[in-house]
Amino acid sequence: LMGGSLAAALSARQACRRVVGVARRRVTWEMARDLRFIDEGTSDLAAGLQDADVVVLALPVAEILATLGNIGRYVNLDCLVTDVGSTKGAICAALDRLPAGVEPLGGHPMCGKETSGLGVAEPGLFEGRVWVLCPLARTSPSALEQGRCLAQAVGARPVVLDPERHDHAVAAVSHLPYLLAVAL
Repeated sequence: LMGGSLAAALSARQACRRVVGVARRRVTWEMARDLRFIDEGTSDLAAGLQDADVVVLALPVAEILATLGNIGRYVNLDCLVTDVGSTKGAICAALDRLPAGVEPLGGHPMCGKETSGLGVAEPGLFEGRVWVLCPLARTSPSALEQGRCLAQAVGARPVVLDPERHDHAVAAVSHLPYLLAVAL
């Protein structure tokens, strides 16, 4: 949902030169390409990250953490690496372990739907929504500005928070009510 909606929004708004989708299954990136959400797709992580200026990890949190452990050798120096994960503490710690010269920035668009998957992605998902940015001590001002521009390019409102403050706020307004609903 999040990755497909982001790709759809970037493509619909012609907000970047090229959108490359990376998915484990060929059928997924082919569908994204057929929907014109992406310009090209691949199941090869190294090929998908080649020449990228910005990498957005739109995966479940555990998979974001695993991927961050692997992508350092594939991304170019000065590449902005960000995510759309719902928790920031562990993700920002993993982002901080990326090689020197790679620009880390935690991210969390505050939106979603009760359904998931590429089939329900929509380019207007981020419109008017808060997109939390969590810079690390090593995140350069230009990388933070690039993150702000990314959020604004899809209609979101960027807000800067430290990872701990983000996680406390999200736990109170999102995760706790969800847990209570499931328990009931």
